[in-house]
Amino acid sequence: VQLQASGGGLVQAGDSLRLSCVASGRIFSSSFMGWFRQAPGKEREFVASLKWGGGGIYYADSVKGRFTISRDNAKNTVNLQMNSLNPEDTAVYYCTISQYTRGPPKYWGQGTLVTISS
Repeated sequence: VQLQASGGGLVQAGDSLRLSCVASGRIFSSSFMGWFRQAPGKEREFVASLKWGGGGIYYADSVKGRFTISRDNAKNTVNLQMNSLNPEDTAVYYCTISQYTRGPPKYWGQGTLVTISS
């Protein structure tokens, strides 16, 4: 499986961004597709995921209420709508596929940089 993420960029605090990830290859319905991020000088952390076959959506506490993850099974795509962004959201965002709700991921995309200016 290959993952191709897009949608990163530079925005101001309070703005919104939408990330998208297209997967090539078969995704098992029991898999969890989602996003991790890595801020400068920090370890990679879970952001959000959903069960590909339906039935569960999960968020990190730090993004709950601001980020929304969604999927389009027909297009093998998962999206991350990010609202009310703040400088602490600055990170490289990675599209992932995991066996479990919050990882560890089995597959990683190439990452897309999100920078939030204050």
